Amino acid sequence: MEPLNQWLAALLEGNVIFTPQTLGYYWTGLVTTAQLVFLSLLVGLVLAVPLAILRGSKHRWIKLPVYFYTYVFRGTPLLVQLYIIYYGVVFVDGIQQSMFWPILKEAFYPALIAFTLNTAAYTTEIFHGAIKATSRGEIEAARAYGMSQGLTMRRIILPSAFRRALPAYGNEVIFMLHASAIASVVTLMDITGAARFVYARYYAPFEAFIFAALIYLCLTFMILYFFRYLEKRLLAHLKPLNGT
Repeated sequence: MEPLNQWLAALLEGNVIFTPQTLGYYWTGLVTTAQLVFLSLLVGLVLAVPLAILRGSKHRWIKLPVYFYTYVFRGTPLLVQLYIIYYGVVFVDGIQQSMFWPILKEAFYPALIAFTLNTAAYTTEIFHGAIKATSRGEIEAARAYGMSQGLTMRRIILPSAFRRALPAYGNEVIFMLHASAIASVVTLMDITGAARFVYARYYAPFEAFIFAALIYLCLTFMILYFFRYLEKRLLAHLKPLNGT
């Protein structure tokens, strides 16, 4: 780490592109990226839990629409989804005269919608697989105890499924962080957008994008550390005892 710290310090001190103004652009991009990723993951998680339950329904008319939704959003590129929502919203009849237009005309909200729908589709499948992997013995024990189907789902199946889904969901969070780099194509000033602006102004692609990559790298390490901590806390009962 010491050579990297020395190189970064020399880069910041010796290169004229890293002024307080340009660093302010990167800070603005960092805040925008954090808001976009956090909100899309939060809303996507709220949507994914009930969709995952419906995905496992025995009724085809319930589970097939959910399957179709996840199939479409997992089977098409996120960039294409972003373009369709960002450019397609203006063609909705009456949208420009509605109360929602002041919000939807900003690039942030179409990007948020696209990212939310995409991560909700992946998270739905992650939780659906975790719910299906629930031990039959746990469900039978809950029924023997007198729990209803809804109570069993809330107290037994979902907590158990969340613990099993945690590693896969951590990867989804990192994927969404990296995928957020495409938000700059719709004029959003995220981390990559800040790097593109600095590059266009100073014609220094290596410094601009390497600095952006370091920011993404630091955020990735923070996410990894957070999910490793959660796994240690929530999956501690699966580790063998010392000496056994």
